[in-house]
Amino acid sequence: MSEHSERSVVVERTSSGQFVATNARGGSISFGTSSASDQNTGFTPVELFLAAIGGCTAVDVDVATGRHAEPTRFSVTVTGDKVSDDLGNHMTNLKAAFTVQFPDDEGAERARAILPRAVQASHDRLCTVSRTVEIGTPVTTTVTNT
Repeated sequence: MSEHSERSVVVERTSSGQFVATNARGGSISFGTSSASDQNTGFTPVELFLAAIGGCTAVDVDVATGRHAEPTRFSVTVTGDKVSDDLGNHMTNLKAAFTVQFPDDEGAERARAILPRAVQASHDRLCTVSRTVEIGTPVTTTVTNT
């Protein structure tokens, strides 16, 4: 385990159904509830979850392929179905689909060759977010009276 393994964010309510998450470095992202009638274009918690999966694996793949060529297109579409059943609310059928293109220049052939292996390595052992989902890690909740 690394010397400093703990990661954290603080989530604070900003208004009804709206929140901001702040990390230890001061970065923040707003999110909240939304409905079809809402004009709110902000992320929901489930969308942040999907973005975390896509972002984590995208970083891994970009590091591996970017050593050889700069992509002309790089996107990851993450999808899943939100269901409610005997297990409660949860996501099923999670999928991360990469669309990556490289120019026809030096290093691009190597980057294209590495791409499938980089995606697989991220899935199998590198991406902390999707690995945590697949392994299944309990979440402990507490209430602190102030």
